[in-house]
Amino acid sequence: MPDLRHTLSKAEKVCSRTDIARLVRCGVYHSAGCLRFAVLPSPSGMSRILVSVPKRNFKRAVKRNLLKRRIREAYRLNKALLSTPTDILFIYTERELLPFGEIEKAVRSALCGIEA
Repeated sequence: MPDLRHTLSKAEKVCSRTDIARLVRCGVYHSAGCLRFAVLPSPSGMSRILVSVPKRNFKRAVKRNLLKRRIREAYRLNKALLSTPTDILFIYTERELLPFGEIEKAVRSALCGIEA
């Protein structure tokens, strides 16, 4: 039964080094707006995410953390678009801060593109 609340628990995040390595190595990469994302069927039975903002593009941790929060929030609000358990790695590719609306649009198109 899907969770009707918009939450993002610890279990919905890819944390294990082996799972991260598997996702980076074996994932299928796509792009959507300001995001590049890797997708792989989840062995855990639920959809999980991992968010990365390169230090090369944003030297200050404050900006990297802000972007990661925005991407996680956009995913949290739109995760109902996923129907199959999937591990997703989101990589922010722009060199400037984008507003939440544009990030959410990119996340939404990424989640819709996964099902296609």
